[in-house]
Amino acid sequence: MNQQLQTSTVNTDHIRIFDTSLRDGEQSPGFTMNGPQKIAFAHALADLGVDVIEAGFPNSSPADFHAVHSIARDVRNASIAALARCHAGDIEACARALDGAAAPRIHTFISTSPLHRQFKLNMSREQVIEHAIMGVELARKHVDDVEFSAEDAFRTERDFLVEIFNAAIAAGATTLNVPDTVGYATPNEIRSLFEYLRANVAGAEGVVFSAHCHNDLGLAVANSLAAIEGGARQVECTINGIGERAGNAALEELVMALKVRGGWYNGSTRIHTPKLLDTSRLLSRITGIQVQRNKAIVGLNAFAHESGIHQHGMLKNRDTYEIMRPQDVGWPDSQLVLGRHSGRAAVADRLRALGYVLEDAQLDQVIAAAKALTQTQHVVSDTDLLRLVAGDHGDTGWRIATMSLIDEGQHTRAQVELSDPDNHRVMKEARGDGPIAALFAALARATGVDFELESYEVHSMGIGRDARGEANLSARIGGETYTGQGTSRDVLEASAIAWLDVANRLLRSYAMQRVAALA
Repeated sequence: MNQQLQTSTVNTDHIRIFDTSLRDGEQSPGFTMNGPQKIAFAHALADLGVDVIEAGFPNSSPADFHAVHSIARDVRNASIAALARCHAGDIEACARALDGAAAPRIHTFISTSPLHRQFKLNMSREQVIEHAIMGVELARKHVDDVEFSAEDAFRTERDFLVEIFNAAIAAGATTLNVPDTVGYATPNEIRSLFEYLRANVAGAEGVVFSAHCHNDLGLAVANSLAAIEGGARQVECTINGIGERAGNAALEELVMALKVRGGWYNGSTRIHTPKLLDTSRLLSRITGIQVQRNKAIVGLNAFAHESGIHQHGMLKNRDTYEIMRPQDVGWPDSQLVLGRHSGRAAVADRLRALGYVLEDAQLDQVIAAAKALTQTQHVVSDTDLLRLVAGDHGDTGWRIATMSLIDEGQHTRAQVELSDPDNHRVMKEARGDGPIAALFAALARATGVDFELESYEVHSMGIGRDARGEANLSARIGGETYTGQGTSRDVLEASAIAWLDVANRLLRSYAMQRVAALA
């Protein structure tokens, strides 16, 4: 056993991060991963600094068993946990799957609430305790690190929770998990419950109390933080908050709350926070499900400012509207997004960054034209600003002249004709598995620019006859994030415009780097 990875010793300052993205998260609809994807994500979690990775439920399927077994052998710098009911078969499967792990943990559970005892288990209190003792004792024969969970703990009688936790500690449990399985609790109630358990469970000072909160009422992170206030020293969470129903507590939100408000919570984690964004985006790429734009910490709008009042404050001192540095979670910098609510200072600042210092009259004209653009699109891109400054004959990068897509059965053929920055025409075609793949491949051939997308979203903007499609893309290249946006009545054309927006930003960046190098 690697003693450095053992998490059973109580440390009052260290908050253990138990990530269950690969178990509770992966079993939820839409988030299923295959074996290689699970291994890749487990390595990312370990690199992030997660203390415990719950890799799966080995006895649920051969695929889950093999995934847990591979992760246990491959990932060495985190504890690897496997889930088991208080059934001998489940626990033996965990032991086999965890064979070779640097720091194995068996996480065994049984339902304890009256509702679950009657309708799910058809067991008495005494029978539930007997099964819990059997499960913990058998798990302890295989590993030193055993976690016991009382499923639906929040809706369980307090005196029964004390009784079953007493029995679990006596049987050898080192971590006691108190799940709010259905997301019913409120922060004050959760805090009170943890305080009660720590005061009344025999041997509480020698074990780690853990919180596992679901998000059915949108309170998972708040409840987890309240549990820490009540004495919990492990929180069970997932990247992007994925999980059953409305999900679990979001790891990135919990960790940053503890970091930003460390003085209040008097606890810290070992998470390497600049890796949060990359880990979030890796999960999105694996599952194909993007986080909402206004998602805390990792959403595209998390450090974006459009309001003129906010932008003015940010230009003076970023602390006016930001409580953490974007670089601390993996973003390259804040964004002053130019849109309908942007002010004069933000437009002038963005133009200066693009190399233009305008007289007041010309700046007024550009601002008025930019405001007019926001009637048909959400934001004003750098390309838009350059076009407004330079006029119709200015250098605005690559632009679409014509495009067509032909369905060829198993593949789609895309043909694009573009105008280059010097207004010359270039025509190329490519095939792909679908219209978007073919279109982006043709654009790459025409421009000579290629990149791997991190995210791609298309949605409707407006209603009725005025509705337009808006596409948003982002790509991570050389440590920098490039975003693109396009609008059109045709969503494919909007997608092409957004792709070219990224390509043009990338080309301008390369050009500026060359100029800087020559200087």
